[in-house]
Amino acid sequence: MRILVVGGGGREHALVWTLARFHKELFCAPGNAGIAELAECVAIEPGDIPRLAEFARKQRIDLTVVGPEAPLVAGLADEFQRQGLAVFGPTRAGAQLEGDKAFAKRLMQELGIPTARFEVFDDVAKARRFLARQPERVVIKAAGLAAGKGVVVAQTRDEALVALNRFMVEGQLGPAGRTVVIEECLEGEEASIIGLCDGQTVRFLRPSQDHKRLLDNDQGPNTGGMGAYAPAPVVTPDMERRIEEWVFRPLLAGLRNKGIDYRGVIYAGMILTEQGPYVLEFNCRFGDPETQVILPLLEGDLAELLMACVLGRLAERAVRCSAKWALCVVAAAEGYPGAYRKGMVISGLEGVGEEVIVFHAGTKRVAGQVVTNGGRVLGVTGRGKTLQEARDRAYQALKGIWFEGMRFRSDIGVRGLTRLNS
Repeated sequence: MRILVVGGGGREHALVWTLARFHKELFCAPGNAGIAELAECVAIEPGDIPRLAEFARKQRIDLTVVGPEAPLVAGLADEFQRQGLAVFGPTRAGAQLEGDKAFAKRLMQELGIPTARFEVFDDVAKARRFLARQPERVVIKAAGLAAGKGVVVAQTRDEALVALNRFMVEGQLGPAGRTVVIEECLEGEEASIIGLCDGQTVRFLRPSQDHKRLLDNDQGPNTGGMGAYAPAPVVTPDMERRIEEWVFRPLLAGLRNKGIDYRGVIYAGMILTEQGPYVLEFNCRFGDPETQVILPLLEGDLAELLMACVLGRLAERAVRCSAKWALCVVAAAEGYPGAYRKGMVISGLEGVGEEVIVFHAGTKRVAGQVVTNGGRVLGVTGRGKTLQEARDRAYQALKGIWFEGMRFRSDIGVRGLTRLNS
């Protein structure tokens, strides 16, 4: 099978790495330094839908796998389907689940899917008046795509007002922040549930837990993700069944009723409260860095599963995962998630040890050397028979990797270990 992966981050490296176990004719647009060791990198940006479609057609690509959300929201799958090209990823209508948080929240409300109480505003004065009647702690979400920078968990009303001003008045997020969702702040442990869907059937990969905050003990600003581990012990088999019954089944049925044939990934960011599981958000693509821990646990040919989704035949397939654990620690550039420098030489990428995979997120090759080219630079993933073993391998490998200004959290997986030990 000839396969094109769209994107150039750690998620896409994990996708290419997994696909390369069974397929050798791999392309990635645009890719990165790590991906280039497994696939032919093509200088086409993910948002250039006409060139991507032209490339897929001329290269007789059998399956295109879309990593990032923006091209899906922009209609990449619609254009590929129009040209008769097989693509794994929802159409523009389905991608609204992530591209328009107001749409997603209203849909959940309509379908009875448990989610936090909320209101939607496109008028800042009305939003401010609403805030004055709310508890101190609320969540402010930009309705549009904001590259992980559109959610503020405000601890005080002043913090909430500042977020509203940034989004709606100053326009720091552009069009994405013109409409906001204000919702109650739920208490509980978070988990990521990622399902493969063919419009009728959903198959879950291993549940995982992300670490969004920059610093240890969940301090500092939100990021795109500083690490993850899988499986997440907080998601018991019974909890997973409840999430499928309460969230995924009604969601797929509701989408079908709206004429949306959803074929791709549905990622449910969940919070597990004392009252049960609630949806924080939906994403229309694989998580990052969750993909770097769930795919190393997958057994079998990922491409066959994804093609089964495209063809509407997922019910004929089973997802098989190993009994191992995986843990990923993200090495980020100094200054991330704010301004950061690029071009720092990376050393120690070779000889990281058995059961360790280094996924490149923001890298490129210059004059024969791998250098930093993004805020999140590497995702170092360890696998093991236990969570502790996977964690030890990831952190041991990190001791030998270096670039100027490298930063990473030291507590990835601690919450899971605490739960297991108790």
